[in-house]
Amino acid sequence: MTYSIAMAGKGGTGKTTLCGLFINHLVNAGKGPILAVDADANSNLNEVLGVEKPITLGDIREELARSEIDENSPVPVGMTKQEYVNFKFGSALVEEAHFDMLVMGRSQGKGCYCYVNDVLREQLKKYYTNYNYLVVDNEAGLEHISRGILPPVDLILLVSDCSRRGIQAAGRIAGMIKELDLKVAQVWLIVNRAPAGKLDPGIREEIEAQNLSLIGVIPQDEEVYQYDAAGKPLISLPETSLVKQGLAEIIKKLEL
Repeated sequence: MTYSIAMAGKGGTGKTTLCGLFINHLVNAGKGPILAVDADANSNLNEVLGVEKPITLGDIREELARSEIDENSPVPVGMTKQEYVNFKFGSALVEEAHFDMLVMGRSQGKGCYCYVNDVLREQLKKYYTNYNYLVVDNEAGLEHISRGILPPVDLILLVSDCSRRGIQAAGRIAGMIKELDLKVAQVWLIVNRAPAGKLDPGIREEIEAQNLSLIGVIPQDEEVYQYDAAGKPLISLPETSLVKQGLAEIIKKLEL
């Protein structure tokens, strides 16, 4: 059985960094194979993981949608649409030694996307069962999960910075999870970039007010800034880095 994990949070909280380092930790622990899915509209998980950005599933979606109305269909003569979809999906999958990666890409444009969303859903269902873990970097709106394009999720990790606004945003996402009736087994909060790894009492009060369950606090890590400024993939951070150590403690608590 594939265990599926999604990270969600508003922009600027370091969610994508934590998602990439989470994947890296699972890889180093021998938990592969892992399928990483970048479902954030601002796709840059590949940079954290140090891989080239592939063709996105959004690009394929747009191409298929155009083929429904365009006389100049991209589907070659003599090839069925399903054969073409299989071919395109193969080109969208980045294959690394212990993890593979798909990028969802842009959201939907004009017109009806029922058919292409069904195609994406079936293709992802076929792919993800080949992996021990599915790890998804989501935008705050959980679009691809709410539309049922991505497989059901076992664990959602909400990422916030150590501000009241960030905690309130995490609370709104938690409320959305309930409204959408996603039937997630576990929903936890991670507070990122905390000075000295400690939370102010006011922030703890806000976490309680939002009825969020805190799984861990990640300290502010200057090395993350230095690596990012130098264009280095963040998975190459030393194991002694504060963010890697903090995340390792969280993963230990989750018993993954």
